[in-house]
Parts: sequence; structure tokens; C-alpha cells
Amino acid sequence: MDQRNGPDLSTLLGLGAATAAILVVGLGVGWLADLVLNTLPVFILVGLALGIVGAGGYIYTKFTQFLKE
Repeated sequence: MDQRNGPDLSTLLGLGAATAAILVVGLGVGWLADLVLNTLPVFILVGLALGIVGAGGYIYTKFTQFLKE
């Protein structure tokens, strides 16, 4: 009875790496916008918030796919 009910380790590691990448991209874009516009903490926080929302949405869609399988 070798029955799996979820994703394997490599899939979860990929999910974690993609989540981290989404957060880093959000922070990076915010940091670059702050450098260009000279408004240091504002767009870093906006980029972080957008990265968190994006990562949460990505995780939600992936886990709903896992639950359907």
C-alpha cells in the first residue's frame, strides 16, 4: 500500500524557492523604485507587501492544485 496523498519533497522545495524568489523580486523592484525616486522606505514596503500577496497567491493556487489531485 504505497499511496501518497500530497506533493513530494522536490515539489515542496521548488515551492519554497519560488516563494522566496517572488519576495526577493518584490523587494528588489521596490528598492530600485526608491533609488530612482529618492523615497527610501516607501517603495521597499510596497514591494514587500506586493511580494507577500504574490507569494500567498502562488502558494494558494499550488496547494489547491495539490488538493484536487
